[in-house]
Amino acid sequence: MANSPIPYVLYFIVCVFTLKELNMVVTEPYMDEPFHVPQALAYCRGEWTSWDPKITTPPGLYVLSVIFHRIFMFKCTLPLLRLTATLTLLTLPLVLGRLLAFYQRRRPPPLLSPSLEAVVLSFFPIAWFFGFLYYTDVPGLVFVLSTAVAATQNKHWLAALLGLISCTMRQTNVVWVIYAFAVSQLMYLRFRREASAVWHDQSALIAGPSDIVQSILTLPNIILEILPAFIPYAVVLVLFGSFVVWNGGIVLGDKSNHIPSFHVPQLYYFIGFSTMMAWPVLLSGPGGIRGLVTDVGARIRVLATSLIAAIMALSIQKFTIHHPFLLSDNRHYTFYIWRRIFMLHPIVPYLFIPGYQACAWAWFLRIAPDQTLLQTLVLPVLVLPTLLPTPLLEPRYFLVPYILLRAQVYSASIRGVIVEGLWYAVINAATMWIFLYKEREGVGRFMW
Repeated sequence: MANSPIPYVLYFIVCVFTLKELNMVVTEPYMDEPFHVPQALAYCRGEWTSWDPKITTPPGLYVLSVIFHRIFMFKCTLPLLRLTATLTLLTLPLVLGRLLAFYQRRRPPPLLSPSLEAVVLSFFPIAWFFGFLYYTDVPGLVFVLSTAVAATQNKHWLAALLGLISCTMRQTNVVWVIYAFAVSQLMYLRFRREASAVWHDQSALIAGPSDIVQSILTLPNIILEILPAFIPYAVVLVLFGSFVVWNGGIVLGDKSNHIPSFHVPQLYYFIGFSTMMAWPVLLSGPGGIRGLVTDVGARIRVLATSLIAAIMALSIQKFTIHHPFLLSDNRHYTFYIWRRIFMLHPIVPYLFIPGYQACAWAWFLRIAPDQTLLQTLVLPVLVLPTLLPTPLLEPRYFLVPYILLRAQVYSASIRGVIVEGLWYAVINAATMWIFLYKEREGVGRFMW
């Protein structure tokens, strides 16, 4: 896809006008902002020892706002605090352009001319919506992606620093620091001729379970080669471990409502949500809809599929969590999805099992053609420690893994990307219009 500054300029204009309109309509802090805004204002006043114990994330967002306040002489008002998140939203296409170039193995685009695909992906509804509120999600995402980009450019100390900053936005981002290192080294080993003789990492489409075993057995052969690159990331892991020991756990503040749980169905929700969001690209790949359906069907083995379905059904029965926030807060779309779909009948959650499996195969077939087995597996493996312990069904938790998953899609067609952009535009227009103009008395504004 040819690079032109026009898509980014249009993206910039849309974001600026959306922020302006939101600030005109929503003049008071909303939802989580009543926690974040006072804390940021305290830091702006230099009250660095002040801390609201109900806040569960580190203070990176507030420090970033203070930096903008000092450098650009911004006032610490609600609109300008929201600008902190929007500024990171405006940098998202620039970072994504480089991440996509890495996966597509092409030259990075000019700084202010990200590819059309990068701009479209920056309109991803969860990122776009929360880019106008004083939330940690989009700043954290941008620093995570910057970590991955720096790692793929072999700038490992810079990547570690960016990864450390991302952890100050959200604690679970430490997992993506490991991801950045792993992705950079797997690509390095794949194309290093000397490594191929001692390191086994088969092409994903022809690999099997035995190849995973061989990869594990040959891992000691390359440890010393990749160890120097790991040192900066090890520093981040040590610092993070020290924080966990000092804090008595990973969660800051209100620990009672954020108790880690073994929430296996969260993985199924993620794959279903991801497919719903990225269907234009998945269906428009090589072979189109018919080719994808045929390839998915060819991968299905009755015995293995039935066994996996039985395991999934058991996990749904044993580990489905009806979180109190999900059941009580009717200002979120997940409240209605849960009550009107998943709770419609006890059998409903089990009816989605074949769909979850088909969606997983579809993603594999769109990602695997240009990757090795371990390159394909590293994201699913690292998704486990980020989603399994989270008891609440919350689309914001899917933000980082979705972007990293979507960035790996092989040969996204221009038509698929355009339809994806239109799909995102419809969702964004609807959700923002409802949020701004359909406030319900006694309920509030609806949001993700």
